[in-house]
Amino acid sequence: MCDRWKKLAAPVLGIAALLVLWYGVCRAGIFSAYVLPPPAKVLNSFFKMLQTGELWRDVWISFLRVMKGFSIAFVLAFLLGMIRALLPSAGGYYEYVVQFFRNVPPLSMIPLLILWCGIGETTKTVIIVLASFFPMYLNIVKGFTGCDRKLLEVGDMFGYSRTRKFMRIVLPYATADILVGMRIGLGYSWRAIIGAEMVAASTGLGHMILFAQQMSRTDKVIVGILVIGAVGYGTDRVFGLAIGKLLKGRCDNGWN
Repeated sequence: MCDRWKKLAAPVLGIAALLVLWYGVCRAGIFSAYVLPPPAKVLNSFFKMLQTGELWRDVWISFLRVMKGFSIAFVLAFLLGMIRALLPSAGGYYEYVVQFFRNVPPLSMIPLLILWCGIGETTKTVIIVLASFFPMYLNIVKGFTGCDRKLLEVGDMFGYSRTRKFMRIVLPYATADILVGMRIGLGYSWRAIIGAEMVAASTGLGHMILFAQQMSRTDKVIVGILVIGAVGYGTDRVFGLAIGKLLKGRCDNGWN
């Protein structure tokens, strides 16, 4: 119990120090209330937005968009990674295309996507897929192609076919890399959806921030930023706990 309190004390003190600094800067008048509203005003706006329900609605809409794009990206990344593992020669047909688009920022595709798909859900989904696909794909390929050769030799000794070796040996071996890639991809999905909603949406957290900026409501902008960070952190922690349960501590990393 004492160790748990010690672990909680550090982040609590860090957040408290940041709030005190924020309050001190506002109190000293270094910035105007328009540029940097005090914590009390931001907190008051937060509770008002909760009461009216607009914040819940925007969070839920953004969450659904993220989950949809993230799921599509994972399926595509897994299928291409599986093809790369089962048919190594097939990777040459699409690997250079994948590496090319990996270096293209998804937000740079927004003007074309709006022309091709309009400002509906398709554009936002494609942006999330482009953002989250590549970290998942790279981790999945790493897991599939990095399997211990000795384990594969054992599969040969038992007469396993290529498909059976993949299902019985390669896939379990790659589970840790796959889950870590999914966790990274989920974070990229949240980063992408906000940019997409700022340009091509009438709902969601990104739109809420942009609309607040246009209405000169800096307090609401800060609320949106804090909520994005909190929701993204919450989903990441839930995913991290799920990884820990599934792998029973075999996937420790610097995020935990």
